[in-house]
Amino acid sequence: MAHSQNQELEYMVDEYYDTTDFDDSTFADESPRSTDVDDSLDSDFEDDFEVSKSKTDTSAVEARNGKDIQGIPWERLNFTRDKYREMRLKQYKNYENLPRSREDLEKECKEVGKGHSFYDFQFNTRLVKSTIVHFQLRNLLWSTSKHDVYLMQNYSVMHWSSLLRRGKEVLNVAKPLVPTMKYPGSVSQTLSRVQISTLAVRDGLMAAGGFQGELICKYLHHPEVAFSTKISNEENAITNAVDICYSPIGSMRIITANNDQQVRVFDAKNFACTSRYTFPWSVNNTSVSPDGKLLAVLGDSPECLIADGQSGKVVSNLKGHLDYSFASSWHPNGTILATGNQDTTCRLWDIRNTSQSIAVLRGRMGAIRAIKFTSDGRFMAMAEPADFVHIFDTQSDYGACQEIDLFGEIAGISFSPDTEALFIGVADRTYGSLLEFNRKRCHHYLDYVL
Repeated sequence: MAHSQNQELEYMVDEYYDTTDFDDSTFADESPRSTDVDDSLDSDFEDDFEVSKSKTDTSAVEARNGKDIQGIPWERLNFTRDKYREMRLKQYKNYENLPRSREDLEKECKEVGKGHSFYDFQFNTRLVKSTIVHFQLRNLLWSTSKHDVYLMQNYSVMHWSSLLRRGKEVLNVAKPLVPTMKYPGSVSQTLSRVQISTLAVRDGLMAAGGFQGELICKYLHHPEVAFSTKISNEENAITNAVDICYSPIGSMRIITANNDQQVRVFDAKNFACTSRYTFPWSVNNTSVSPDGKLLAVLGDSPECLIADGQSGKVVSNLKGHLDYSFASSWHPNGTILATGNQDTTCRLWDIRNTSQSIAVLRGRMGAIRAIKFTSDGRFMAMAEPADFVHIFDTQSDYGACQEIDLFGEIAGISFSPDTEALFIGVADRTYGSLLEFNRKRCHHYLDYVL
C-alpha cells in the first residue's frame, strides 16, 4: 500500500456559513497527503457534550422538512447541491497504484437497478466525527448494537449512544498505554501517541492497529488496556487491518494484516501470537469465513488469495481485479466472498468455484474501501473513499441497489448486529459526523389498526 497518510481531506465548504464559493481544495482527490499529525489533536472528552452543539444535528423529521441531512446550508451558497454533485463527479480523481485500461472492466459490470430504499435516514450528529490517518484504510467504525457505535476521532476511540445522543471517550491513545494483562512470555509493552489505522469491535473486545505496526486490545467493560505491543519493527510496518473472529472450535482470535507481508493470529485469551503466515506482498486486508476455516487475504496485488485458516496454506487464487485490494467481507452463508478494489469494483466470488467472479459491482467515482454484509445476509453495503455508500439486496441477486449520496470522506460503515441500523462515519473538517440509517420495515397492519 502507499506509505503516505491522509490526515485531513477537506472537501466541504469553509467553516463559515457565509462562504461565497468553494476553493480549489474542495475538489481534492484521493491522493496521499502529509504524514504529519498535529499535536493539537490530543483529546480529553467529557462524558457529556455541550447541549448548544445539538443545533448542528439533523433528525429524520428535519430532513423530511427540507434540511440537508449533513446540515450543509446550500441555500447560502452560490450553487445548488445538484450542481456541486455534478462538479464532484467530473473532477474527483481516484487513486490508482496500477494504472490500467478499464474498458473491458466496464463490460463485466452488472446492470443494477438504483433508486431503491432499504434503509431510511434517521439521524446525523456532528458531536462525534471520524478522522482518518491513512487514505487507503477505512475500517474505523464499528456498531455493537443499534444504539452503540465506536469510532476513531483524532487520538480517541469514541463511543456514541444513538439512544442517549451522547458521546464518550473510551480510549485515549495519545497518552501512555500500559497493558494490564501480562502472561509468561508475553510480548506486551507500553505504547504512546499511537495513530490508529484500523479498528474492530466484537463480543466485548476492541482491537486496534497502529500506523507503526502496533496492536492494542481492550475489553469494553474495563477502563484499562488489556494488551498492547508493536507486532513489527520494520520501517513500513503499518497494521492495515484487524479482525476479531472465532476458530472452528470456538476460541476467539485476533488476526492482523501488515505491510511487512505477514498475517498474524493471536489468541484472545492470553494475547499470545499463535501463528504467522508470510505472503509475497503487503497484506492490506484479511477476513475469516463464518466457520473459521478459510482466510481471505488481499493486498498489493490484483490477485486475492483464499488460505486455510489453520495452516495459512493458499488453497485458491482469485483473479479478475486490476489494482490493489483493501476490503473484503463474507456472506453469512459462508459461500460468497466480496472483495473491494481500487479499480472501483467489488467482485463477488463463490468459493466452491473460484475460476471467475460471479458478479462485478461498480461504484460511482472511487475505489471500494469498505464492504459489510448484514448478519442475516439480506443486504451488502460497499463504501467508496468519499460521497457514496451503496446497499445491495442480495435476494435480488445484487440487482437492486440503494445509493446513499453524501459529501465527505467515508471513514467506515457498519450494520448493527440485529441489522436494524446502518452507521456511516464521515471525516471532514467542518461536516465530519456520524450518520444513522434505520432498516425500512413495512408494517401494513399498523395502517389497518389506525
